[in-house]
Amino acid sequence: MEAKSRLAEVMVKNVYITETNCITPLGFDVASNWEALLNGHSGIQLFEKLGMLESFYASVVNSDKIDAAFAPISNETHFTKLEKMLILALAPIIGNKTITNKTAFIFSTTKGNICLLEDENNAVEVAHLSALAKKISSFFGFSTEPIVVSNACVSGVLAIAVAKRMIQAGAYDNAFVVAGDAVSEFVLSGFNSFQAMSEAPCKPYDEERNGVTLGEAAAAVYLTSIEEEVGKGAVKVLGDGAVNDANHISGPSRTGEGLFRSIESAFAEAGVAKEKLDYISAHGTATLYNDEMEAVAFNRLGINTVPVNSLKGFYGHTLGASGLLETVIAIESVKRNQLIASKGFTKMGVSQPISIINKNEEKEINCFLKTASGFGGCNTAVLFEKVN
Repeated sequence: MEAKSRLAEVMVKNVYITETNCITPLGFDVASNWEALLNGHSGIQLFEKLGMLESFYASVVNSDKIDAAFAPISNETHFTKLEKMLILALAPIIGNKTITNKTAFIFSTTKGNICLLEDENNAVEVAHLSALAKKISSFFGFSTEPIVVSNACVSGVLAIAVAKRMIQAGAYDNAFVVAGDAVSEFVLSGFNSFQAMSEAPCKPYDEERNGVTLGEAAAAVYLTSIEEEVGKGAVKVLGDGAVNDANHISGPSRTGEGLFRSIESAFAEAGVAKEKLDYISAHGTATLYNDEMEAVAFNRLGINTVPVNSLKGFYGHTLGASGLLETVIAIESVKRNQLIASKGFTKMGVSQPISIINKNEEKEINCFLKTASGFGGCNTAVLFEKVN
């Protein structure tokens, strides 16, 4: 049995992310987003009114700019704003690649086209996540059945883990993962009902943080096990873990148990010592309980001295897109060996010490961790390594 186990370990496929893209209020490609982050620009703005909500902060992509960018791709008029964002995120990555019956299409979101239900003439089916996934996959000519990953706010990073596992299981050779969510009255009202929305742009881990700022974005990555497609600038997906703490419908475990076990699982699969970790791209929603829970979990794991940031101060919380978007930016950090300051952070506001990045700095990054936590007690962690 031991020999069979060792053989199985040897034969596990390596999986890599070789291409990335994103559509956000800060730009419609990775380069423009990176430049904005370096300069400390945020997509968060004050909005006066949406439905019954008045005077709220959010990070929203300009619709006119989306339409202008989408026009050269298609002159069809039946696409929603979110659908256009998803297509724009995917198009440059797909490029001239050949899509086969061993190519997976994985779509991550929390609410998808929920805005379509604001029109009482629309049938409920138009807002089904499966319908949205099928529409996007059909646009690009995928022959495989779309896979939808919708598990609260861990959806984006969980989709990477799902893609990796399915490739390693031999179901696919490669996969395109796309994630997106839009700011809508439905989503804003939901968070507002929890009294979880910040009265100012959010401040992850800061002493004065008081809630989330919502945002919208789309992001896409290409994963492959085909070694010939892997070059400099790619990252290897080393390991992942997804554990539910079963604590509360909206509140995380006070001990960080689910996140703790998720990260432990990722390191165990990767076979990498925690001392090798160079950077953590954390969830950092700027709610009182989430940020505290993460600090507790990182301290329990002994990784609290590793540089950590949250990108929510730049993009807001983009829900199902957040984990994938933040992975895209983290990969760019790895490529450039540069850490981005955690915007909004001034003074430590969690009870246990963590190493918040408070200014942009150069650093050799070879191994990084992406974490996410969400409603219902879900937690996910994925560990990555630079391909040199």
